[in-house]
Amino acid sequence: MSEADGTRGNAPPEPLLRRRPGPSLVWLIPLLTALIGGWLVFKTLSEKGPALTISFMHAEGIEAGKTRIKYKNLDIGVVEGLRFSDDFARVLVQARLNKEAAPFLKRGTRFWVVKPSLGIRGVSGLGTLVTGAFIEIEPGQGAAETNFIGLEVPPVVAASQAGRRIQLVTTRLGSIDRGSPLYYQGIHAGEVLGYEMANDYRSVLVHAFVKEPFDRLLRSSTRFWHASGVEVALGADGLRVQTESLQAMLFGGIAFDTPDSQDGASENTDGLVFTLFDDRRAIQDRAYTSKARFVLHFAESVRGLAVGAPVEFKGIKIGAVTGIRLEYEPKSGKFLIPVVIEIEPERVVERAPAPGEGLRAAPQATFEALVKRGLRARLQTGNLLTGQLFVELDMHPKSKIRLAQVPGPYPELPTVPGGIGQMSTSVESILAKLDRIDLEAIGKDLQGTLAGTSKLANRAELERSIADLSASLASLRSILHKVDRHAEPIAANLDQALISARETLTLLDGVLAPDSPLLEGTSRLAEELSEAARAIRALVDMLQRDPQSVMFGRKAPPERTP
Repeated sequence: MSEADGTRGNAPPEPLLRRRPGPSLVWLIPLLTALIGGWLVFKTLSEKGPALTISFMHAEGIEAGKTRIKYKNLDIGVVEGLRFSDDFARVLVQARLNKEAAPFLKRGTRFWVVKPSLGIRGVSGLGTLVTGAFIEIEPGQGAAETNFIGLEVPPVVAASQAGRRIQLVTTRLGSIDRGSPLYYQGIHAGEVLGYEMANDYRSVLVHAFVKEPFDRLLRSSTRFWHASGVEVALGADGLRVQTESLQAMLFGGIAFDTPDSQDGASENTDGLVFTLFDDRRAIQDRAYTSKARFVLHFAESVRGLAVGAPVEFKGIKIGAVTGIRLEYEPKSGKFLIPVVIEIEPERVVERAPAPGEGLRAAPQATFEALVKRGLRARLQTGNLLTGQLFVELDMHPKSKIRLAQVPGPYPELPTVPGGIGQMSTSVESILAKLDRIDLEAIGKDLQGTLAGTSKLANRAELERSIADLSASLASLRSILHKVDRHAEPIAANLDQALISARETLTLLDGVLAPDSPLLEGTSRLAEELSEAARAIRALVDMLQRDPQSVMFGRKAPPERTP
């Protein structure tokens, strides 16, 4: 064996390579990785919820990746992106819901942003001050949908709330707003959902919701009226203040009621638009459907008379003023003020009228007959503080029929001057008489009289006469004092004389016969002495009370008032 062979003999043997049939195990790891990745992708895609787009006017409080979508305060989705619409008028919110929330995407589903707000219903959304704003979802009905228009304000009533939606029409919205309450017998029975202008642009349509079980009270005869503010009435029973609630007083509200009488009332109110009255009294006024219009022409001013002022008969309202205008006649140069009134014959209860007769059957003919009997209209003051006037109808059979006789669509009723008109006429008459008096001449005569009186009072003869009169009064007082000093003894002596005379007559009565002349003369003498004594006493009393009566005579007694 050669050296070369030895070296070759010590070298390791060359490996024997053989090709194994089938795939190599090296590819097993990538294959497993691909399978696991595909399964994860499939799982992710299969568990991923549906995408949707919500359109809002603005994106206040909404952030991509942060703002959550919630239903009953549970997270069911998230906002993924924000972009403008093609016309840049709205903001499109791109969001995705969880898989289990996919059935919520229906045509009737509503979305709105929940954030802190202060409204009629109170403060809401305070929790978002910490967590941030979120989008609330309210599932609806209908076909599947992924594009929605979000609500700018939260809905007043949830879709799941049992009840009935109604429409009201009014000419005055007042303080009613979205969320204003509805009341039945003072109980909160619903809310106002919103309002809009009607097609005629003269009235307002109010959308409202009546909750269950109050919706069962709705009939075609149900009446609605404004319950806003405070109703104050001053009547014979005092001051009456009424309001539904403090919330209605501050933020407005609507009250409704259904009459007990259900004659002709239907329970089906679908498509029915109810009238919203200004107050409950307006409902009573609208209950009278029969109307009769007349025109009045007043000669005096109608300042204080307004449309809606009552027309009363014997203090009871039977109608109202519906129109006041000013007319001018170029030919005569006169101004006329026609006042149109509307009489409601149903306010007058008739007692067994004949067929075809009566106030309700033929109001025009009835009023013509009443005018012949003395029916007249006049203006009366209804409130002294405000100066408001009303029309009073009453019977004045002695007054003349005064008509303007102007052609018009309504029959005319005669008028008479009212209380203010009569006062004005009397004042004008007095002023006219005073104007005819020559006050200047009377003033001159009065000045002359005063001048003569002044001269007479300042004459020296008058001063001397007053001095003489004072001296005479002093002398009279001295005389009366003396008479008064001797009057009492004289009266006492007369009394003693009368007593003696009676005793003498008593003695003579036993001696003389009853019909003797001496006895009769003595009786007359005693009576005359008694009268003389009484006269002296009366004279003394009079002089004590009024010493001046000796010169000036007795004063006339004062007249007694009945």
